[in-house]
Amino acid sequence: MSIYEEMIPYLLHWYKYNARVLPWREDPSAYHVWVSEIMLQQTRVEAVRGYYMRFLDALPTVKALAECPDDRLMKLWEGLGYYSRARNLKKAAGVICEQYGGVLPGEVTELRKLPGIGDYTAGAIASIAFHKPEPAVDGNLLRVLSRVSGSRENIDLPEVRKRMAAELKAVMPKEESGELNQAIMDIGATVCIPNGAPHCEDCPIAHLCTAYREDTVSEIPVREAKKARRIEKKTVFLITKGEKILLHKRPASGLLAGMYEYPNVPGHVVKKDVVETVMAWAGEAGMGFAGDATSYVTAVTKEGTVVTKEESTKHIFSHIEWHMNAWRVTISDEAETGVSGTAAEVPVDGYVWATEEELRTLYSLPSAFSKWDVFEKGTD
Repeated sequence: MSIYEEMIPYLLHWYKYNARVLPWREDPSAYHVWVSEIMLQQTRVEAVRGYYMRFLDALPTVKALAECPDDRLMKLWEGLGYYSRARNLKKAAGVICEQYGGVLPGEVTELRKLPGIGDYTAGAIASIAFHKPEPAVDGNLLRVLSRVSGSRENIDLPEVRKRMAAELKAVMPKEESGELNQAIMDIGATVCIPNGAPHCEDCPIAHLCTAYREDTVSEIPVREAKKARRIEKKTVFLITKGEKILLHKRPASGLLAGMYEYPNVPGHVVKKDVVETVMAWAGEAGMGFAGDATSYVTAVTKEGTVVTKEESTKHIFSHIEWHMNAWRVTISDEAETGVSGTAAEVPVDGYVWATEEELRTLYSLPSAFSKWDVFEKGTD
C-alpha cells in the first residue's frame, strides 16, 4: 500500500468533522464549483465569500454569464483582481452554451479545452461535481504530498506535478474523490500551511508524514526561487470637472485589459510640472483640452501617501510593482475637453466623464486605482 493510499481514510475522517463551512459547498453543482474555484485562484477564501454570493445573484446560470455585458462583468469582479479570470469565465460560458447545451462537461479532457480552466480547476470540477477520481493539483496538494512522502523534487517542474497527480489518482476513491480533494485543500490551508510553521500537532496524518518524522518540514516542498518584481513608477491624475471625474478605458489586451483607470503617465511628476504634463498627455491621447491651460486649470493639489491594504505606496501584481503618486487637477466647467458619451459608447483606449454614482455602480475600477476618495477636495 502506497503512503498516499494509506493517508486517505485519515483525511476523509478528518474532513467529515473539520471541513470549512463555505457557501459554494452548500450546493456543489458544476457551475458553482467552477465559479468559486476561478475566484479562489490567487485570492484568499475570506475575500471571495461576498463576491461569490453577489456574482451568483447577478449571474445564476451559465447562460446569464455568457450574455453578461463586459462592463457589467468587470463591475461584478471589481476588487478581486486578476481580471483575465473573469474574461475567461465569460468566454468559456459562451463555449459551454454553444457546444454543451449550457451544461459544463464532466470529463477532465473536455473541461481542459475551456478558456481559463487548467488542470487544477478541471480536477476540482470533475471530482466535486461529478465524482470522478481526478486530483485537483494545486500548491496545497503538492505541499501535502511532498511532505508526507518526504519528496525533495521541485514541485514547479511539470513532470513532478504530473507524476504526483498520477500516483494519487491511482488510489483515489471514486465516490469520495471530491471530499478527498477538499480535505487536502483544507489541510493545506489550515494545517499544512505554506508560510510559517505548520500545525503538525493538529494534522490527522502526522504519524504517516516523512517530513514530520525526519524534522524536514521547513525544507519541503522544494520550489524554484521567485523572480524579483519589476518596479514601475507612475503618476496618476485625478482630473475633475464639476461633479465628474475623468476615466480612461484601458486597451482590450494586456494588464487590466478593458478596465477603467484614472489617466496616468510613467514616472513621478513634481508639482510644478503637473499642468504642463497633463496638457502634453491630453494632446498625445487625442483628447486635448481646448484653449490656454492656465485659464481653466483652477487647482492642482498633491495627494498624500497612497495607503493600500499593505499600508504602503505601491500596488503589487504578480510580476510588477506600481509605485504611484497622484495629483488632483480641477478643470473649470467652461473648459472644452471633447470627451462625452456613456459607458456603452466608450471604446477601449477611450475617455469618459463619470459621476460619483456611475463610478460606484457602472465603471469597473481595479483596486490599483481605488485608493483615492476622488470626490473629496484635496489640499496643498
